[in-house]
Amino acid sequence: MSARPRTIQIYLPNGDPRGIRVAELTTSIVRVVEVPRSMLPEFKQMPEAEQVALYFLFGNGEAQDSMVYIGQSGCVGKRLDTHNSNKDFWNKALVVVSMTNNLTQTHALYLEWSSIKAAMEVGRYAVENGKAGTKPHTPAPLQADCEDIQDTARMLLATLGFPVFEPIAAQPSNGTPVELFFCTGGGIDGVGEYTAEGFVVLKGSKGRVATVASYGVANEAMRAKLISSGVMQEEGGFLVFTKDHAFSSPSSASMALLGRTSNGWLDWKSADGKTLDDVKRKTT
Repeated sequence: MSARPRTIQIYLPNGDPRGIRVAELTTSIVRVVEVPRSMLPEFKQMPEAEQVALYFLFGNGEAQDSMVYIGQSGCVGKRLDTHNSNKDFWNKALVVVSMTNNLTQTHALYLEWSSIKAAMEVGRYAVENGKAGTKPHTPAPLQADCEDIQDTARMLLATLGFPVFEPIAAQPSNGTPVELFFCTGGGIDGVGEYTAEGFVVLKGSKGRVATVASYGVANEAMRAKLISSGVMQEEGGFLVFTKDHAFSSPSSASMALLGRTSNGWLDWKSADGKTLDDVKRKTT
């Protein structure tokens, strides 16, 4: 889907912004319903609960916020009831339906397969399904419909705070290359991007294994979590990023690489040696 202005409508059926939310593009028949697990009984009273649907289960606890389960059902309310009994990790269900109720099981099976595949390729969330399986046979006209549905669902999910199909690293726009920043010294070789979500350290960046005594308990814990989750792993005497990873700030990104306290606005530099502070914060 091309980057152009869009209008998205979000409806609160219970008047509670923390409750059920219904999102749709004003020019599309695709609707996404966000259902807190505690409000599943209320969702089951909605007509969408009886439709054919693609759905996503997300956890939002500290140890679970990067997990998703993707499924499809001919009666999504009943399927969510089952998951309420047999899956512990999730706190939110995101349900994708058609406002005209014209999704078929063929649509749903293809959407499930393509969504699992796309989510695994992006790698932002750990996909609990494990694998996408075999591509289902889908007539070309239905496959084209599914690709349009998935494009719209992608945008609506991200708008609601679940960017399961959005790459972590920035993407080139209109032929303009992505601006890279570097954190180097003493064998350290970090490459990153300043994005709307924070600072992203790119896959292959190399950091120091050892940390200094003044590194701090919180920073040690951050690093330990990156290592235990497999984001960083020791290779050839360095800690190497195994995938792109977004940090909340440039400083937390540089500290993860350097193993010491750091001002990321000064330690990340462009290819021509300008600091991130010079490039992004200072004006002439």
